[in-house]
Amino acid sequence: MKAMISTLSLALSLALAGPVLAAEKAKDAPGQSAKPTAADADAFIAAAEKDLFDYTVEGSQVNWVNATYITEDTDAMAARINAVGTEKAVKYALEAAKYATVPGLSPDTKRKLDILRNGLVLPAPTKPGAATELNQIATDLQSQYGKGRGTLDGKEISNSDIEAEMGNLKHTPAEFAEMWTSWHDQVGAPMKDDYARLVAIANEGSKELGFADTGAMWRSGYDMPPAEFAKTTERLWQEVKPLYMALHTYVRWKLNEKYGDAVQPKTGPIRADLLGNMWAQEWGNIYPLVAPPGSGDLGYDVGDLLAAQGKTPLDMVKAGENFYSSLGMAPLPETFWKRSQFTKPADREVICHASAWDIDNKDDIRIKMCIKVNADDFVTIHHELGHNYYQRAYNKQPFLYLNGANDGFHEAIGDFVALSITPQYLVDIGLLDKAKVPSADKDIGLLLRQAMDKVAFLPFGLLVDRWRWGVFDGTIKPADYNKAWTQLRTQYQGIVPPGERPANAFDPGAKYHIPGNTPYTRYFLARILQFQFYKAACDQAGWKGPLHRCSFYGNKEVGAKLNAMLEMGASKPWPDALEAFTGTREMSGKAMAEYFAPLKAWLDEQNKGKPTGW
Repeated sequence: MKAMISTLSLALSLALAGPVLAAEKAKDAPGQSAKPTAADADAFIAAAEKDLFDYTVEGSQVNWVNATYITEDTDAMAARINAVGTEKAVKYALEAAKYATVPGLSPDTKRKLDILRNGLVLPAPTKPGAATELNQIATDLQSQYGKGRGTLDGKEISNSDIEAEMGNLKHTPAEFAEMWTSWHDQVGAPMKDDYARLVAIANEGSKELGFADTGAMWRSGYDMPPAEFAKTTERLWQEVKPLYMALHTYVRWKLNEKYGDAVQPKTGPIRADLLGNMWAQEWGNIYPLVAPPGSGDLGYDVGDLLAAQGKTPLDMVKAGENFYSSLGMAPLPETFWKRSQFTKPADREVICHASAWDIDNKDDIRIKMCIKVNADDFVTIHHELGHNYYQRAYNKQPFLYLNGANDGFHEAIGDFVALSITPQYLVDIGLLDKAKVPSADKDIGLLLRQAMDKVAFLPFGLLVDRWRWGVFDGTIKPADYNKAWTQLRTQYQGIVPPGERPANAFDPGAKYHIPGNTPYTRYFLARILQFQFYKAACDQAGWKGPLHRCSFYGNKEVGAKLNAMLEMGASKPWPDALEAFTGTREMSGKAMAEYFAPLKAWLDEQNKGKPTGW
C-alpha cells in the first residue's frame, strides 16, 4: 500500500511550523522599561493572533499554487511568502518567551504563549541572512523531491508512478532493486549537503529560543517534558512490538519461499525493496504473497470493485464525504469541489503527495492528491478528509487553537474512520454484494491484510524522528547520515537495502517528510490513537462482535461525540481531548493489541520453529 500519511494544512503550519526567518530580538519600546504584566501578555496574544490569522490566508494561497504548479517562479513566490511568515513566527516566539514567566497569567494566555514558543519546526538564528538561506534551502529541497525521478528497465519514471510500480508483484527482484536504488540515488543523494546546512542553521535558531537543539524543541510540544514524551513513545512501541516481531517473522519466511535463499534468506533482515513499498513502511501490496490458503482469500479487492462499477476519482471522494455525512456532519462546501486537486495534471509539475489544506482558517478546505482508482487511494481519501473535517470542526477556536489536540490526533482521525471500511460498510454503500461478504473463517486474512499496513508501519513511524533527533543533537554526524539511517532501519524494522550503499548516499532524502521537514512521530502516535478512537466509537455504538468487524457508519451518536472532541482543537491539553471521546487520559496500544489478537495467536502458531528477529 502506498503511504496514507499526509502533511497538515499549510495554513496551520506556515506561522507555527515552518522554517523560521531571522528577526531582530524583541526590544522594549521606548519608555517601557518596566517588567511586563499579565495584561501586557494578553494584549500581545490578541495582536499576534490577528496578525497570524490574516497572514496565513495569503501564505496558504501562495503555497497551494506552488504545490499544484511547480515552476521557478512559484518556488520563488513561496520562498518569499514563507520568509514573511517565519519572520513573524520567530518574532512571536521570542516575545512569548519574554512573557512566559510573568506572574498572574491566565491559563488560556499561558497555553497560547507555550504554543507560540514550542510550535516552530525550523527556527533560524537572528543573524542577517540566516533565515533567507534557510527558507531557500527548505523550498529547494521540497521542489527537488516533487521533481524526483527513478528508472525502470532503464527508462525514467515519475514519483507517483514509481511508488505504484513498487507494489506491482509482476516485477522481478532485479527490477525492484533498480527502482529502489535509482530513486534513492537520484532523489536523495543530491540533497545531502543542503540538508546538513539546514540542520546547522535550525540548531542555531533553536538554541536562541532556549532549546538544546531542534529535536528537543520538537519534543516539547506534547503537554509534557521532552524526556517524558520520548519515554511515552518508547512505552507505546514496547506495547505493540510483539505484534510486529511476529509479522516480520512470518513475512520473511513467505518471501524466502517466493524468492529463495539467494534473494531473501530465512534469517536476518528483510530486503527493503521486496515489501511492496519504496520505504518498506507499509507492506499491503505484497499481501498476495503471504495470504494464508483459504482464509487469506478475501474474495474481493476494493480497487476492483470500484473499477467494475466505473467509479472515477471524484466518485471516490464523494464516497468519503458520504461516510462523514452518515455521522451527521455537514456536507463539504462547494469550494472544496471546485478548488481541490483530485488528479495529476498532464501539463505541469505538481506535488502528488496527498495532503489536506485549510486555506482561510474557516471553510475553504481542500485536498491535494493524484488519485488513482484503487483500494489504496480509497483509504487515503477517507484519511485526508479526516483532516478537513477536523479543520472545519475547530474553525471557531482562536487562531492559536486551530490545530489538533496533538499532531498525532490530526493524523488519527481519518485513519480511525478508515478502519470502518469493513465488508459490511462496502455492502452498505453498494460496492460489495452482500453474498460476497467474507465469512468468519476469513477473519485471519482480513486481519493480516490490515496488519501488513498498520502493524508494519509502527517501527518506521518511530525511527524517522529517532534519526532526526540524533542528527539535530549531533550524535549523528553528516558523514554518518546514511550509515545511521540504515542502522536504525535495521534495528527497528529489521530491513536492509537491496545492495551496498555508496559513501555519498542520503537515503533519508528519498522520503518526502525529510526534505519536507515534517515531524514524523505524529504518524506513529496516529497508528496507536486510531485504534483507541475506533474501540471507543465501537463501544459507543454498542458493537458486540469482534472489534475488527465493527463499522460505526451511519451512527450519529458517535458522530456527535466525535465532533465534540474535534471542536476542542488545541484549546485543551491532549489528555483532555482524549478523555472526552475515549474516557481515558493515557495513550495506549491495548486497543490495537485487542484488534489484532486473533492474528497474533495465528502468527505465533505459524511461526513455531522459525527463527525470530534479525
